[in-house]
Amino acid sequence: MTLHLPAADGTLRAYEPRTEPLAFTPGTPFTSRTVFSAAHVVADPLADVTPDSPAAVDWDATLAFRRHLWSHGLGVAEAMDTAQRGMGLDWAGAAELIRRSAAEARTVGGRIACGVGTDQLPAGTLAEIRAAYEEQLAVVEEAGAQAIVMASRALAAAARGPEDYLEIYGHLLRQAAEPVILHWLGPMFDPALEGYWGSSDLDAATGTFLEVIAAHPDKVDGVKISLLDARREVDLRRRLPHGVRCYTGDDFHYPELIAGDEQGFSHALLGIFDPLGPLAAQAVRVLDTGDVPGFRALLDPTVELSRHLFQPPTRFYKTGVVLLAWLAGHQDHFAMVGGLQSARSLPHLARAYELADTLGLFPDPKLAEERMRTLLSLYGVTR
Repeated sequence: MTLHLPAADGTLRAYEPRTEPLAFTPGTPFTSRTVFSAAHVVADPLADVTPDSPAAVDWDATLAFRRHLWSHGLGVAEAMDTAQRGMGLDWAGAAELIRRSAAEARTVGGRIACGVGTDQLPAGTLAEIRAAYEEQLAVVEEAGAQAIVMASRALAAAARGPEDYLEIYGHLLRQAAEPVILHWLGPMFDPALEGYWGSSDLDAATGTFLEVIAAHPDKVDGVKISLLDARREVDLRRRLPHGVRCYTGDDFHYPELIAGDEQGFSHALLGIFDPLGPLAAQAVRVLDTGDVPGFRALLDPTVELSRHLFQPPTRFYKTGVVLLAWLAGHQDHFAMVGGLQSARSLPHLARAYELADTLGLFPDPKLAEERMRTLLSLYGVTR
C-alpha cells in the first residue's frame, strides 16, 4: 500500500514499500577483517523519567540486540557514542551496560570491546581526569572486555597542550592489562572535542596522536578514526607502527577504507553497522574470499543511507539508528533515553525509512510499513 512521505520542502510524495526483504543468514567468522558494530541502547518507554533523569534502559531488549549482532559474526563496541554515551547515558548507566553486555558476550562467545572515558567527571584537573579514566578502565577490565579509550571532554577543556595528552594517555596505557583501542572522535560527532590532542590543526593533532602510539605500541591494539576524512585516515593508517590496526569510524567512506589499497586496509568499528549489521557481515564474508568488487557491490549502495543518518548535526545520528531498529522489529517502540527521538525531523526520518526499505534491510517489510504509517499519523500525516 502506498505511503505518503514528507519531503524537506513540506510536500508529500508517494512511495511504494518493497514487499520482500533481502535474505541474510548467520555465517562463519570473518577471516580478513576485524569488524565491530557500535550498538545503540533500548530505552524503557514505561519509565517515569525526564530528559535530565538517569537513563532508564530496557535491558532485555538491549541485550537481545547485541545477540543479533553477534549471531552475524560482528563484534560489539559497547558504551560508545552510538549508545548515547554523554547524550542521555551517564556513567552509572554505561557501567551497568558494560557489565551486562560483557557477561552476555561470554555466554554466547561474542567479541566485545567497551568504551573507557571520563564522563563521570564533567570537568576537573588533570589528576582528576586521570583518576576518572582509571576508574572506567578498571570496570571494563574487571568485566573481561577489551578497552576502547575514548576522547574526553574534560581533557579537551583542561589540557594546556599536547604534553598533557602525552602524559595522561601514557599513564593509562602503561597500566592497561591488555592492548587497547584508542578512539579519536572528531568535533563533528561532539563539538566539545574541538582541538583534541592539543591542536585544532589536524596535522599537528595527528602528530601527537602518533607520538602516543609510538611510545606504547605493545599496548595499542588499534586506533579508531572518526574524522569523516578518508584521505587523512589512509595517511594515518600508513604511518601506524607495525601490528597496530586502523579501525575505520568513517561512516561516509567505509566501503573504500575497508576494501583498502595496495598498501593496506582498515578494519571497522562503525555506528552505521548497527542498522546494517547482517548486510555488512555478508559483505565482509564476500571480501574474505578476495572478491573486492562483490564486497563493494553489496556495501556501496548503503552509503547514501549512512550519509543521510550522519548528516549535520552528525551527533544526532543515533535517532535514525534507533528508528531503523524499531522499524526492523528489534524493539517495540521508538523512544530513546534523554528523549532524543525528537532530535530529527519527520522528513529526515521518512527518508531514512525509504532508503533502508529500498536496501531491503527490514526483515518484515510489512511491519516496517505499518510502523512508519503509525509514526506518520502521529505527526498528522493520514493519507
